[in-house]
Parts: sequence; structure tokens; C-alpha cells
Amino acid sequence: MARLLGVEIPNEKRIEASLPYIFGVGPTTAAKILDEAGVDPGIRTGELSDEQMSRIANAITGGGVMIEGDLRRDLQGHLKRLTSINCYRGYRHRRNLPVRGQRTSTNARTRKGRRKTVGVIRK
Repeated sequence: MARLLGVEIPNEKRIEASLPYIFGVGPTTAAKILDEAGVDPGIRTGELSDEQMSRIANAITGGGVMIEGDLRRDLQGHLKRLTSINCYRGYRHRRNLPVRGQRTSTNARTRKGRRKTVGVIRK
């Protein structure tokens, strides 16, 4: 596996499909990065030269794309701010409930967790 900015990306896939393995890079951002670096998106990751890999790394760092640890830290900071100011969204995050207005009466099992239902036991 090739290493790009501290993340292992698969060798057998095309580079445009391998770049989204980096947290913070999706398909659209990967296409923009490859266009900026001047690398063919159809080439396999294992076939890239060191010069092409360095151009891709420079395009990611120089393009202002926030990735991996910085992005995770930024997202955690946003959630910490919401919870500290006691707004509605922060309250929902703190209690592990759906944040974006979904119903919780019957659904939201993923967010709330599976609980035992209390009901009549039939013989």
C-alpha cells in the first residue's frame, strides 16, 4: 500500500478512487486535487512515480484542504462549542439523540441504541 500524507491508500485501485481513503477528501475533492496536480485520474496508485505522489501531496497541502487530524480536531471543536453554549443542537449531541429534527418516538434506534421494549408477555 502506498502512503500519502500518513495515510495508507490501496495500490490496486485508480488514484481517483484511492484518494477518498484520506479523511476529508471525497470524490469531488479528489478530482480537483488530481486536476491541480496534473495527474491522470485513471492511473493505478501503484503505478504512480514518486514525483507524481509529491505533486499530489503538494496539491492537497497547498490547496487549503483540511484533512485527517486537523479536520477531526476542528469538528470536535465545533461539537464542544455547541455543547458548551447549551444550545439545542448541543443538548441533543450531549444526550445522544438525533440532532436534525428526526422523530424519536418510533425510530432513531441507531442514535438512541436498542432498548428492551416493555409490553405484554403472551403465552
